[in-house]
Amino acid sequence: MKKIVLCLAAALITGSLLAQTNAPGSKREARQREKDEKRERINALIRQEEEGEIVYNKHSLFNIKLATDGYGIGYEFGKFKANRKSFLYQFELSEKKHPKEKKQAASMDNQFRVNSVVYGKTNNFYQFKLGVAQQQVIGGKGNKNGVSVSAIYGGGLTLGMLKPYLVDALDQYDETIRSRYPQIIDSNYYEMKAAGVTKGWNEMKLRPGLYAKTAMRFDYGRLNETITAIEVGLGVEYYSNKISQMAYNKDKQFFFNAYLAVLLGKRK
Repeated sequence: MKKIVLCLAAALITGSLLAQTNAPGSKREARQREKDEKRERINALIRQEEEGEIVYNKHSLFNIKLATDGYGIGYEFGKFKANRKSFLYQFELSEKKHPKEKKQAASMDNQFRVNSVVYGKTNNFYQFKLGVAQQQVIGGKGNKNGVSVSAIYGGGLTLGMLKPYLVDALDQYDETIRSRYPQIIDSNYYEMKAAGVTKGWNEMKLRPGLYAKTAMRFDYGRLNETITAIEVGLGVEYYSNKISQMAYNKDKQFFFNAYLAVLLGKRK
């Protein structure tokens, strides 16, 4: 009798469990639906990649930039936001050159030789930029070996750093002194050599400002996981104070340039 009761109880429990498992909305069915949806999303991404679309969650890259008024290096972190659209965080360290800067090397009384002095240069002008930008893909790669074309636009904060350009010179008593332009010109000192990039940081002045840029990016990466691109663009900058770069030349607050950058990175 006891055996019969136990068998009936086991059968009831087993049947109840099977009913719960097979019932609509059960946990097993929910898990299965999640797996199917995930598989469909993956298949959709695979189809897009096969068609040449660049599909990713994030990317990171480094760049080297040559501009009409200087050069720089940068880092970018990007997040995919919507179809063909990404949000970019950008960091850059650069230096601006005045269009009249020219290094010279000349003899002095056949005894000394000027060592790469930029005549009339008053300050080295460096910038650290922190900004955000939007990337909009306007032309897919067509295939994995094609070219992706994107429009970039954005802006942010820039911190200008003015480091005095110091020169080792001889005064009227033939003593070596460290001076700068235009004092050197006004005092008729004889320039010997530039003091070097390590000198003058204790006298650095900060000039905060804003910047904006727009560009076209051409991604030649052989695979969608890698970034090998060229960026061509225009930039503007405005600083809180006028920037002195060359003696007896007009100081500026507003700067405009064109640039070409080479970008290398990867996507995930």
